[in-house]
Amino acid sequence: MSGSGFRLGIDVGGTNTDAVLMRGREVLATAKSFTTADVRSGVVNAVRMILDKAPEHRASIEAVMIGTTQFVNAFVQRKGLAPVAIFRVSLPKADGVPPLAGWPDDLVEVAGSHIYMVGGGALYTGKDYAPLDEDALRAAAEDARAKGLKAVAISANFAPIRPDIEEKAAAVVQAVMPDARITISSKVGGLGLIDRENAAVINATLAELSERVIGSLQTAIADLEINAPIYISQNDGTLITTETASAFPILTCSAGPTNSIRGAAFLTGLDEAVVADIGGTTTDIGFLLRGFPRETTAANYIGGVRTNFRMPDVLSIGIGGGSLVRKGEGGWTVGPDSVGFRLAEEGLIFGGETLTASDIAVRAGQAEIGDPAKVAHVPDETVEAALDNLHQQIEDAIDQIKTSNHPLPLVLVGGGSILISRALKGTSEVLKPAHAEVANAVGAAIALVSGRVDKLYDVGAMGREDALEQARKEATDAAVAAGAREGEVEIVEIIELPMTHMKSGSVQIRVRAVGPLAALA
Repeated sequence: MSGSGFRLGIDVGGTNTDAVLMRGREVLATAKSFTTADVRSGVVNAVRMILDKAPEHRASIEAVMIGTTQFVNAFVQRKGLAPVAIFRVSLPKADGVPPLAGWPDDLVEVAGSHIYMVGGGALYTGKDYAPLDEDALRAAAEDARAKGLKAVAISANFAPIRPDIEEKAAAVVQAVMPDARITISSKVGGLGLIDRENAAVINATLAELSERVIGSLQTAIADLEINAPIYISQNDGTLITTETASAFPILTCSAGPTNSIRGAAFLTGLDEAVVADIGGTTTDIGFLLRGFPRETTAANYIGGVRTNFRMPDVLSIGIGGGSLVRKGEGGWTVGPDSVGFRLAEEGLIFGGETLTASDIAVRAGQAEIGDPAKVAHVPDETVEAALDNLHQQIEDAIDQIKTSNHPLPLVLVGGGSILISRALKGTSEVLKPAHAEVANAVGAAIALVSGRVDKLYDVGAMGREDALEQARKEATDAAVAAGAREGEVEIVEIIELPMTHMKSGSVQIRVRAVGPLAALA
């Protein structure tokens, strides 16, 4: 847990912006406000509510931690994305599957199919098989500049082992395109070229948006006269600087559900549980393992695009406080579409004309929000049928996320947790801790700093113990470089994957190290 100083945790979701002020393990004040289109004003509203409750602590805030789903939402919705110049450094190899292969047609149209294949690259041993063709790369960059492109993605074979190839290519491109925002794939993905390249291209499409959103967040904190460093939550529940988040927005795309899972662990003291974060639009169900979200081991998809960087294993379903409730041929159903942040205008309890899941919860006596008189006319049969459907969908999702039939505690967090009123199959108990409605902001506030390594090591030449020790040191050094307190970094994950299809004794070693934020007292 990060220090004992005052920390302001903020989570900017698609519907709500939540905030929490913490000191050590104590939650001092919480607030929830609707997310706004400009992001800034929603953050200002939520934090002002906090400061109204605890004005004497404004000057004591030592760090601000922010989680946001703005970037992944933008990519999924195809909004605010930039066209990308895609450079693959690989010829004469790796030209069988071109960049953007397998992408949805509408995303290919957004990215623009500006693809440049140039010579150069290395083998899995790290040995060059072709020198970087700087002349071809320079000519390609001239073409991209002539097209007015400002976002660039660069990928190369086995770049995590030889990142210098991509870095050299980036320098050549930057010289020709000085205004370009360049993403190199070795910074965002694992070993596999296609999935890593996909992650780099996704990141590049978000480059312009990330500068705008991160800038809005920084402006919001400045407007609130809070003089403290700002950190952004990333996918594994740890922190990165605003500069890193602006350059690599893809690292933040699962921060929302990750923060909720971390917040659930903190608020309940559990190390292993199923966590359901029920918001205004979706329910994100994840698995808490050793106090951190269980991560995916398989390739994962963002907006229909396959990638291979580490993400929490989360299942999202269309159930939330703003979910539409209607009658079809099969009876009453809840979701998957939602009124989202328009709930305050369109929900029956707020004087609107749309029957939502929140209206059902109020009519059932599970929540006290809005005006209960406005849903008094909803028949009992409708309420029961909608609750049956809602709980069944949650049970089915829990069944999918579990890896055994052993019942586990279910922790409910998020503002939409008012929707659950019954015991659920596959769970040993249903817990709703204090401050559950802002668990995602709590998760941001308690976040640690991490460092990772994911590389191939020649265990045959080095020896297994020496290879593991080197990986541990590299991960620890990365955590300290990212802002962790030196001497207090712990190794929380080690994974060894022997490359049995290779002739040498290569082993892929993944190590994750975490530590408290050095900036906190």
